[in-house]
Amino acid sequence: MKSPFQGPASIREVYFIGIGGIGMSAIARFFHAKGVKVSGYDKTPTPLTRDLEASGIAIHYDEDISKVNENADIVVYTPAIPATHKELLYYREKGTKIVKRSDVLQLISEGSFNICIAGTHGKTTITTMVAHLLRDTGFGCNAFLGGIAVNYDTNFWSDPKNVCVIEADEYDRSFLKLSPDIAVITAMDADHLDIYGTAEAVEQGFIDFSNRLRPGGILFRNFGLKRGKDLAKHLPDTRYAYSVQNDQADVYGENIRLDNGGYDFDVVLPGDRIDNVRLNMGGMHNVENAIAAIAVASSLGIEKEKIRAAVDSFRGVKRRFEYLIRNQKLVFVDDYAHHPEELRALIKGARSLFRQKKCTIIFQPHLFSRTRDFADGFAEVLDLADEVILLPIYPARELPIEGVTSEMILEKMKNDNKRVMEKDDLLKWIGTDYKSNISDEFGNLLITAGAGDIDTLLTPIKQLLSGI
Repeated sequence: MKSPFQGPASIREVYFIGIGGIGMSAIARFFHAKGVKVSGYDKTPTPLTRDLEASGIAIHYDEDISKVNENADIVVYTPAIPATHKELLYYREKGTKIVKRSDVLQLISEGSFNICIAGTHGKTTITTMVAHLLRDTGFGCNAFLGGIAVNYDTNFWSDPKNVCVIEADEYDRSFLKLSPDIAVITAMDADHLDIYGTAEAVEQGFIDFSNRLRPGGILFRNFGLKRGKDLAKHLPDTRYAYSVQNDQADVYGENIRLDNGGYDFDVVLPGDRIDNVRLNMGGMHNVENAIAAIAVASSLGIEKEKIRAAVDSFRGVKRRFEYLIRNQKLVFVDDYAHHPEELRALIKGARSLFRQKKCTIIFQPHLFSRTRDFADGFAEVLDLADEVILLPIYPARELPIEGVTSEMILEKMKNDNKRVMEKDDLLKWIGTDYKSNISDEFGNLLITAGAGDIDTLLTPIKQLLSGI
C-alpha cells in the first residue's frame, strides 16, 4: 500500500480539518516541530487546541473557507469529519492533496523501527507506558500517543533515535497502514461496528494488522484472546502471550500487592524476571498494561534497573484512571472509558481499591451507534456502581438514530438508583445533593467516564467539591 504523497521534507505548509483530535494534534505537533507552517479547523476550543494555539498554530472554530490556508501543500483530515464539510469540499474542488491522518503516520513510519500498540481498549495507556519507558531509560523514541502523558503534558515528542512508538487505531482500519517491528494487541472486542459490521470482521482486522509485522518482528498479545492463535502466524517463534497473573502465559505478574492506591509486583518474562516493580496507578487492568509495556522494553534489551525505575516514575495518562481529588472523604476518578469492557475494568478496579466507599458514576455515552449496539452491556456494567447518572449521548460524527437515547441504557438497568441528567442540572446536583450527602464515616467514590465532551465538566465538578 503506497503512501499517497511525498515525504515530509517536501511539505512547507499543512492544514488540518479536525486538528483538535488527540491523534490529529500529535501529527500537527510533529509537523510544527519540523518547522512546517501548521494551521487548522476544529469544531470547538478545548485544552488541546489551546495548547496548540499557544505553540504558535493558528486555529479557527467555524466552517469558513475565507479562513483556510490557501497555500497548503496538503490537507490532513480525520474520518470523523463529515463528507459535506465546507472546508473539505473547498479543498477537493481546488485540487489540493487531501490525506487522512493514517496516511501521514504511514509516511512518517515507513523508514523507522516501529512499536505499534493496538486493541479495542488499553492501547493508549500501554502506548504511553512504552514511550515513557523508552524515554525515561534513555533508549529514546518518537512518540505518537492517543492521550496526554502526565509526565510530559503532551501526546507527541521527537527524538534523534529512529524509533517510533505509535498508537495503532483500529477505527477506519487505519492501523492497516502501519508496518510494526514490535506489536502489542490488547483486546479484539466488538467495537466500531459502523465500520466493520460484525464482531468477526473486527477480529479479522486485528489478524490483518498482526500480519503486517515485519520479518523478525515480535508480537505480544493478551492471553485468552478468542482468536489469539491466528495472530502473526508468520512469526511462530516470536509470538508471546501476556497476562496479569495467569502463569500459562509467556509473560505474567506474580506476588501482586495492593499498596496506597498502587501496586507492587514481580514480572515473569521468557527466560527472565523483574522483581519488585512499583506502579503508582489504580486498577488491576493497569498492572496488566504495565506488564505488556515491560515486556516490550525488556525485548529491546533495556536493563532491569532502568525499567523498574521508569515504571515507578510513570505518572499516568490524563483521563485514564486519573485521580482528580483523593482524600479520606472523597476520591474523584476520571477515565476515558466508552466501551462496556473498559467501563467494567474501571468500575471494578476503583471499587477494589476503595471497597467501603459509595460508588457514583457519571457516564456520557459516546455515539448513537455504539449505544444501540451495546446498550445491554452498558446496563450490566453500570449496575456494578451504587448510583448512576447518565448524560445525553455525545454524537461526535453521527446523526441521531430514532429511538436511541441514554434512556435506552437506563431502562435496561436493574439498579433503581439511576437517572439521566443534562449537564447544567448535573452541576447543580453535584453542588447541592451530592456534596451534602458525602459520608463522614467511609467517604465517597465519584467516577466520571466517557469519550465525548464530559471532560469540560471536570474543572467545574472539581471546583464544586473542593475543600471536602
